[in-house]
Amino acid sequence: MEKEYTKLGLKKEEYRQIIDFLGRKPNYLELSIYSVMWSEHCSYKSSRLQLKKFKTTGKYVLQGPGENAGALDIGDGQAIVFKIESHNHPSAVEPYQGAATGIGGIIRDIFAMGARPICSLNSLRFGRLGFSPRIKYLFENVVKGIGDYGNCMGIPTVGGEVYFDDLYEDNPLVNAMSVGIVEKDKLIRSKAFGDGNLLVLIGSNTGRDGIHGATFASDELDEKSEERRPSVQVGDPFAEKVLLEVCLELLDKKLILGLQDMGAAGITSSSVEMASKGDVGIEIEINKVPLREASMVPYEIMLSESQERMLALVSPDMFKDVKDVCDKWNINCSSIGKVNENSGDLDILKKGRTIGRIPIKTLTDEAPAYRHNATEPNYLEDLRSDGMDILSLKEAEEENTLQDVFRYMIGLENISSKKWVWEQYDHMVQTNTVVLPGHDSAVIRVKDKNKALSFSCDGNGRYCYIDPYTGGIIAVAESCRNLVCTGAEPIGITDCLNFGTPEKPGIFWQFEKCIDGMNAALEKLDVPIVSGNVSFYNESFGKAIYPTPVVGSAGLIKDLNDVTSMGFKSEGDKIILIGKNLPHMGGSEIVNAYLNRLGSECPEIDIDYEKSVQDATLSLIRKGLVKSAHDCSIGGLGICILKSCISGQKGASINIEVLEESMLITLFNESQSRIVISTDDKDVPAIEKLLKDNSIDYDIIGEVNGDILKINDLDIIKIEEARDLYTDTLGCMMAADK
Repeated sequence: MEKEYTKLGLKKEEYRQIIDFLGRKPNYLELSIYSVMWSEHCSYKSSRLQLKKFKTTGKYVLQGPGENAGALDIGDGQAIVFKIESHNHPSAVEPYQGAATGIGGIIRDIFAMGARPICSLNSLRFGRLGFSPRIKYLFENVVKGIGDYGNCMGIPTVGGEVYFDDLYEDNPLVNAMSVGIVEKDKLIRSKAFGDGNLLVLIGSNTGRDGIHGATFASDELDEKSEERRPSVQVGDPFAEKVLLEVCLELLDKKLILGLQDMGAAGITSSSVEMASKGDVGIEIEINKVPLREASMVPYEIMLSESQERMLALVSPDMFKDVKDVCDKWNINCSSIGKVNENSGDLDILKKGRTIGRIPIKTLTDEAPAYRHNATEPNYLEDLRSDGMDILSLKEAEEENTLQDVFRYMIGLENISSKKWVWEQYDHMVQTNTVVLPGHDSAVIRVKDKNKALSFSCDGNGRYCYIDPYTGGIIAVAESCRNLVCTGAEPIGITDCLNFGTPEKPGIFWQFEKCIDGMNAALEKLDVPIVSGNVSFYNESFGKAIYPTPVVGSAGLIKDLNDVTSMGFKSEGDKIILIGKNLPHMGGSEIVNAYLNRLGSECPEIDIDYEKSVQDATLSLIRKGLVKSAHDCSIGGLGICILKSCISGQKGASINIEVLEESMLITLFNESQSRIVISTDDKDVPAIEKLLKDNSIDYDIIGEVNGDILKINDLDIIKIEEARDLYTDTLGCMMAADK
């Protein structure tokens, strides 16, 4: 057996700990269960101690981390439930099913809380499209997998982000976020309780797909990864749609006491997590599990990650009613176990005979937790000594006209419209989408209420690679800033932390510093994290991705009249820059595009100042003084203004002070805490007063007019031409060579 534990991803000392817990050597079934429950994917053994640092409480929080998803109070007796998770490794080897089942899994987390899903978002990272046919293959099939599954479910995919960079070439990131809404008194948890209460499996038959998928997600990618396609689950969105409706009907009729998604590690994790939360024991009778293949052995049944399955806690006297509802929908419903309050064990039985027994807390609370060695990586010294960003850009400026730079920048993969992506998603189903994809945030109207919800996914791996602490602050700040630009108050966050191998001191240092930075922002902005996911081992052939924390934020718009979009609205409106324009070039898109370098320093951010900018902007919007608002982020001020022109189909005349004697540095720096708004000329005095009263820098930089973007009396580009470059680039790149 000693030879088997290493194949299952366990360390020698972990195997010895298992023997100590059991007082004997485990059999193969028990060892397999430990291997998945102690995997990084299920146990968070390298991140648990760090995640405890996060702010997780706040005035809107109904449910924080530890459940299927987080829940926030949005008033009127309603709550939103939301979460983001990764499906990176499965998508790298089987992009269509990897992405599709990632969407399916996160949707189940939402209705496991009793909420009806209302929208999905995603954050995607790939290598550069022009470098390899395989990158196009991965990108195309991930997008198709997301679109097909979400569209079939009737859930709109309303927003997100897509980035391209060399370091994601062999290890793409596929982070999926889902949101649901529920009456808050109908929220349901997954805790098991009540001696004799039944564990009822609802949904698809159990097959061999996805076995040891959790272990696969806790390992680096290499040349053998393609051989692990069987570890990728297969999704059926039509089956999940039925499962969704069944579960919501059962909850509405109050026929079930608890509900748990069956995701990573299948029956094992769902049953063990329910039991652990309730401090009870459970019995599982594997011969009662409906199978696709009769020859499946016990460990395959317990570890299968077959999709579209849920585990419900049901009182014995309610089981018939539960089965009647399932029969009506023609969906499986099988009692596969029960709660044993007098035991703290997971007992696995086959035809009445015990074939495995494990103390439940040894699989959860007592699972290993590590704080690995953390050392600042050597590459940072090289970056810091390479302080040539400004000088080198001035040289590039001598070789390129400002007009050519704008044409080039607006068509870059990371800046251009992701219309090719979101046109494959049904973003209008349910007819509640107020602000369409392509803006700072997605906005969803709450049916029959005068309010809306705003959602954003954001992250920047380059910033975190240069300075993970500051990059962590920026990730939170920018995601919240996006919400504010739509008129929303940020009320909660879900996060997906994508990093390399945590046992490597440089990677763990990045992880620790990034969490510290994120939490500093959470505390200052007073926004809690209520759910999330950690994805380690994002390395291929020993090379790690950028440290990439993705922040999914939720905002509340209390009055539909406050909904704001980024497009300029009317001729003669004044354009105002809120915040400071500073020559922060590190990690910027222009440095990467023109110098093929990362840059030497991450943009600085003063989180107290950021808070003031966000609060002031939101106050201006609520006072009805703002016609449009757009966050300055990737590409800088110049791209921010041009996108507002394109979105509103209006030109603009801009006059701006030149920084460092360079228009490129002035217009394409990525300094933080900046928002561009437009307003009626008559409202300028009121805006100036509020900003001055709050000690916030601002500059009236121009006005909306014509059909051309002009900067300091120089004609830059016609808006129609800019729109074509912006909207067509990605589609043209995907169509090339076909």
